[in-house]
Amino acid sequence: MKKTLLPAMVLAIIAYGCRMDHEEQILIDPTNQTPHLSTQLINQKAYEILTRDGEFHWDQLTSTEVSSAMTQNDSTLVVGYQPANFENVNQRLHEIDIQSQEWQSARDKVLNEINQVLRILDSEQTAEDLIVKEHDQLPFIKIKTYQVAVIDQLRMMKEVRYAEPNSFTYDESGITPTKNKITSDSGCDVSPAGSIPSADYVTSAPGSKIPWNYYVHNIPSAWSYSTGDNITVGLIDTGISPDQSNLNGNFASGYSTGRSRTKYGTYVSSWWWWADPDGPDDQCGHGTQMAGTISGPRTSTGSSIGVAYKCDLAAVRGTGDVVINGGSEKDGVTDALVLLGNRSDVKIISMSIGDVFSSGQVADGVRYAYGRGKMLIAAAGTSLTWTSWYGVIFPATMSETIAVTGIKDNGYNRCNTCHDGSKVDFVVTMQRASDTDRTSLTQAMSGNQPAYVGGSSVATATTAGIAALIWATNPSQTRDQVLTRMKNASDFYPSRDGNFGWGKIDALAAVQ
Repeated sequence: MKKTLLPAMVLAIIAYGCRMDHEEQILIDPTNQTPHLSTQLINQKAYEILTRDGEFHWDQLTSTEVSSAMTQNDSTLVVGYQPANFENVNQRLHEIDIQSQEWQSARDKVLNEINQVLRILDSEQTAEDLIVKEHDQLPFIKIKTYQVAVIDQLRMMKEVRYAEPNSFTYDESGITPTKNKITSDSGCDVSPAGSIPSADYVTSAPGSKIPWNYYVHNIPSAWSYSTGDNITVGLIDTGISPDQSNLNGNFASGYSTGRSRTKYGTYVSSWWWWADPDGPDDQCGHGTQMAGTISGPRTSTGSSIGVAYKCDLAAVRGTGDVVINGGSEKDGVTDALVLLGNRSDVKIISMSIGDVFSSGQVADGVRYAYGRGKMLIAAAGTSLTWTSWYGVIFPATMSETIAVTGIKDNGYNRCNTCHDGSKVDFVVTMQRASDTDRTSLTQAMSGNQPAYVGGSSVATATTAGIAALIWATNPSQTRDQVLTRMKNASDFYPSRDGNFGWGKIDALAAVQ
């Protein structure tokens, strides 16, 4: 008995000593654990980085700055993890199994490191106590902590890919007098057009309206070759209005029979951590507009036709508005990307949403879906008062996405609310130069009277529809083959413009 006990005691002493040695190596400044930087200072620093680099990533700030930003919101840290020295993780996110021993060990090591810091800080809580949420397929975890020392220590670990705030609302009101805070209803002002000039549409059999700008891209002529049949387009937005019959019961009617529409909800509007998603129904209007642009049916009702009026649609309510800045919105969009990524029939994912700040977990979702072969088309950005100076937004800045913006009908002049820049890939004509209120047409929240819709949002949805037309000519094509056809049929190809990418796509040339 004594022979068995003695080695065990020795091992325990050694293990304790090793733990103490490691804790002694963790250097903590006790005077620097309470964040003390104001929101205005954080916004100022972010503004300087954005204007200098054109992008913002949280690893560009100090741990104190990150911690201060967290305390202004929900004090929750998002930690992306991986096994130490794991290679090409961004390209392999769709292959990994986070339940495997290798990945669970990496997760546990991150939590153990947090526990080491908490012990030094004399905290009675453990990392396990502070876990808010873990993703079931992607390697990130959310922890309720804002300690500077925790962020410092995590940033030094090979197992940590990112450590950043769960939520942050950018506010320029204290930086420049003409700028404002992002509001929770961004992009949600939607209503049918009171009257529509006859020049803004063409009535086509059996009685639908073709938006004027479709003709700029030869979309009606392309319908002689393809209408998007047997191609499923995924849409991540604010959902679909249950009151818009053309996107519900009448979706497969008129010339649009023989297709399907599925609706999901991954967005949780409640701030309670245990709450469930609140369903697929649009409470904003933006998602309904994008769904109408991509897939609105060709019927006799006088409503607006979608670009790919025979395609199937998988619409996900992943966010409450167009700005992905809150933790619930990031969760909803990330889950939507995984959901659509796992659907083998989905070829294209349209995202007319984004933020000026990058998000590690949303980027994980984008890379997951991309690894599953999806074509991700994202909005380059539509100006609210807070982004009039800004270039391409996230996630359109990512190499895995196709960035799209809108231009006027008088040449390559960006629309009055559209962003441009070197990361734009394609453009869509969607605004009258003579009257900027006259943009493209789409479905409203209810009824058959079309609504005007503009910005890079409608440009993105239009491009997703064109991609569906091209893919439908040969459903066995790969994403790269479809993208090549899009480029070849564009104005500037084989050259590339510094602000407008490959330019406008000629849909007729692309489908032939």
